[in-house]
Amino acid sequence: MNRTARNVLIVLAIAAIVALVQGGVTAANVAVQALSLVFLGTILWFLSIVYRQQRDTLYGLGDGRRALLYVALGVGTLTLTATSRLWASGAGSVAWLILLAGSIYAVFTVVWSARKY
Repeated sequence: MNRTARNVLIVLAIAAIVALVQGGVTAANVAVQALSLVFLGTILWFLSIVYRQQRDTLYGLGDGRRALLYVALGVGTLTLTATSRLWASGAGSVAWLILLAGSIYAVFTVVWSARKY
């Protein structure tokens, strides 16, 4: 049997189990949430390592630019987290674009000013 055909059959079998077994949808949702948490944990672990490696550079920015960087990253994170709510209305869509563009601009401004030296 071809590997691709075998893999398609496995995916179809799993889909049939999820659709036909009572509680299969709930189990699939739990599995997706678990994978999402593992993915988020991996991202946080990676960011903590990058922070530890670049700590001297961050402290070399000075208090003002470092605060601007942290606020911009926080605003960007919250904006991306609230995407579904903000895109529900026209004003929210505009606010989403402004907040995300402003946070990206602030991050790049800090990076550009740090590279001038």
